[in-house]
Amino acid sequence: MILGNVCTRSCKFCSVETGKPTPVDELEPLNVAKVVQEMKLNHVVLTSVTRDDLPDGGAGIWAQTIIQIRNLNPSITIETLIPDFDADLEKLKIVLNVKPEIVSHNMETVRRTTNSIRTKATYDKSLQVIRIISDHGLVSKSGIMVGLGETDDEVFETILDLEKANCKILTIGQYLQPTKKHHPVQRYITPEMFKNYKEFALNHHFSHVESSPLVRSSYHSELQLNLPIT
Repeated sequence: MILGNVCTRSCKFCSVETGKPTPVDELEPLNVAKVVQEMKLNHVVLTSVTRDDLPDGGAGIWAQTIIQIRNLNPSITIETLIPDFDADLEKLKIVLNVKPEIVSHNMETVRRTTNSIRTKATYDKSLQVIRIISDHGLVSKSGIMVGLGETDDEVFETILDLEKANCKILTIGQYLQPTKKHHPVQRYITPEMFKNYKEFALNHHFSHVESSPLVRSSYHSELQLNLPIT
């Protein structure tokens, strides 16, 4: 996770610290690249806190981190799990123009529960981010949590909305309440229903779907590379 450990948003499902972030560390891109090199990684997943306090939302550090990782690790593959950057095309292009192998942005939940779960982010804005990623010819990915109060029909509706945005990779996992202060779990989805979600998505032009209780955004991410994109 880059750009510090303090987020400018306070979503009800997330236990990342929220408040006033520390100043940007301009050496972070190079330092992250060195860590990747020392760990001898072949594949890396990058994510970040949301930095609404920065004029570019942190997009410049994102791009430089990807560039520096590749400079020191030429054969590396990179997945980026990005914030919404307010769906600002110019900010998003800073990251997309360095062409990560997979670009992910999570919907997190269905339309009806978005306002009660997420801070500032909107359902339609996140869909717009996925469309922008897809329109740039990159492999787009998204993820949702279930058990936040949604219905199965709403999960299917979200899958269809992501299909329209040309999303190609989808993760679906069970929400677990991180602390007593966070949004409570409303239901536990059965393994059979997770299979139904996966089958439905694969029947609607997704190239790869991970759907089971323990799935998280980066689950089996390295297996999603070089997939035939339909």
